[in-house]
Amino acid sequence: MTEAHPHGAEEMCDAGLELYAHALREGRVRAGAVAATPCLIDFGLLQPDAGDLRWLLPNAPAFALHRLLRVVEDRIADERRIEERLAATFQPLMRVKGRHTAATDTPTITALSGTEQINRAISQAMADATREVLCVQPNTHYSDRRGETAQSVAFARDQALLDRGGRIRTLYQHTQRQMPLVLARYEQLRGDAEARTLDEITDRMIMVDRTVAFIPADPDGTVALEIRHPAIVGYLATTFDRLWRLATPMYPEAVERPTLDGITPRQRAIASLLIEGHTDAVIAQRLGLNIRTARVHIAKLAATLGSESRAQLGYLIGQSGILDREA
Repeated sequence: MTEAHPHGAEEMCDAGLELYAHALREGRVRAGAVAATPCLIDFGLLQPDAGDLRWLLPNAPAFALHRLLRVVEDRIADERRIEERLAATFQPLMRVKGRHTAATDTPTITALSGTEQINRAISQAMADATREVLCVQPNTHYSDRRGETAQSVAFARDQALLDRGGRIRTLYQHTQRQMPLVLARYEQLRGDAEARTLDEITDRMIMVDRTVAFIPADPDGTVALEIRHPAIVGYLATTFDRLWRLATPMYPEAVERPTLDGITPRQRAIASLLIEGHTDAVIAQRLGLNIRTARVHIAKLAATLGSESRAQLGYLIGQSGILDREA
């Protein structure tokens, strides 16, 4: 018995194609040669030699292709029969009079559960997009493998939009400016893609053509909300536009933020949170830093301002005027 092979005829494996080409050139192959590629027999590319069952003979490519196309046509016919059955099933249900049966009752906020369902909904929305996609991508603590997987899923749909003449604008945290996954994304994308960064940004968001937005509904990102309510989408779009104007260009042309009086832009962001009374842990979380890095910046800020205590540091920050100056 041949083992199951994980691909269809439309995506023939390289080993199978190579062996089939060899059979065409030589006129036959030994039956044992297809142990690793049973697809060649299943798809009708090879058949036993009736005169000597130790050998397999190749079918002509034109004949094999015709048979495989017939399989595809039969599959399409089956799908159409399923469509007809579904339409027949739901037609009487749509005539039922009730509170939730009108076509105008389409949900404006839908909960999506699971990464697969979320990605499918985003991909469908982007497949219909004609103008732009707005993204907010905060710093994450995903593993490299998960980040690479998410990147590969998003890249194809992003490039397809750019190829149609659309545009993509993305907001990142400053801590992501040198991340390999982020840099690789913009090295590969072709088209009107632009990125800017801020010390603090909102939680993750993807907005398509300013008509539908996707935002997380739980901390680990496995539940999301698909929002189509015009007022809510408009509010989110306005928030994005205002953050975009405040952000520092990163791509296509990066801009370095200036240092003022020995205080770096990162230290100014930390100073703003310090005078609000936040702990080191909260400051690190909001700026996408680990707590050790945050404490190093706080120590440097204290040394620059001549502070000897946490309370004095807050006072000196207020007196220095560093938060009143434009960076």
